[in-house]
Amino acid sequence: MKALKKAAFQVSLENHKVRCTLCPHGCELSEGETGKCRVRGNRGGVLYAFTYGKVAAVAADPIEKKPLYHFKPGSQILSIGGIGCNFNCPFCQNWHLVEGTVPLEDLPPEKLVQLVENSGTIGISYTYNEPLIWFEYIMDTAPSIKEKGFDVTLVTNGFINPKPFKELVPFVDAMNVDVKSAHEEYLKRVCDGGLKPVLRTIEIAMNHEVLVEATHLMVTDETDSEEETRTLARLLSSISDKIPLHISRYFPQRLYTHPPTPPERLLRGYEAAREFLHYVYLGNIFIDGTEDTLCPQCKNILVHRVGYSVRITGITTDGRCASCNRKADVVI
Repeated sequence: MKALKKAAFQVSLENHKVRCTLCPHGCELSEGETGKCRVRGNRGGVLYAFTYGKVAAVAADPIEKKPLYHFKPGSQILSIGGIGCNFNCPFCQNWHLVEGTVPLEDLPPEKLVQLVENSGTIGISYTYNEPLIWFEYIMDTAPSIKEKGFDVTLVTNGFINPKPFKELVPFVDAMNVDVKSAHEEYLKRVCDGGLKPVLRTIEIAMNHEVLVEATHLMVTDETDSEEETRTLARLLSSISDKIPLHISRYFPQRLYTHPPTPPERLLRGYEAAREFLHYVYLGNIFIDGTEDTLCPQCKNILVHRVGYSVRITGITTDGRCASCNRKADVVI
């Protein structure tokens, strides 16, 4: 039997209990118990990462699918995910991965690095489920991937404590943070999560010059109001008004049967968010122009998108707007 991977960030307690200090939940676990994430647990008074080196999904994706619109538009990236999540959203769009109802395959760190090298892509995206609960595996692969000249990206809920994230962030080039709601109470009650740690993660990442984008799923009749989106955009702009916000259309999944988000609500949210942020996009729906990246200064189209069809139309080779010469907030 393969030895289990001892988890980073744990504190031993009395009576063989252990506290996980990776994320703000701080799960205190007795022998045999598993944390809220479903993949880290106490065995013999020691916390172990049960899914270390085990993957559920691997695919080459357009970078726009993450979604990352401001990081090397039009490129392909190797995407990899496992199972589990430290949130418990009843509307989760990848619930089969969160609940672990899919098979896992072994992919040791050295094999993953080789896979990236042979993929023909720009690098790796840790995505699909919540990658931060895979902390040890990422820390054992991301530095080697970067050392070989590839890019490292995360698609995450951002719910992690500052100390482990500061260990990881030097090896991250770009990330998309899924902000479920602008309200702490909703996140705790519905998602068993929190808002302040997520905003703190975004701030830490930007202080380390990581390109950060955010996504907000507009759940029908819950998080799809104009007020919700305006509040979220205001919160993000207090960190930086250059953070791109992807407003995504909800579809019924997992436990929720609410109808898909009405297009008119998406558009109202789109306009409200643009009062505070330079870059706002609509996803999971096609509305002409809402996927394009415009220059905040002169409104020239920098990047034109229709789904995953991408054309860089207005950025010079030295990274400036071809019309007004403003530095483009896009890594090309």
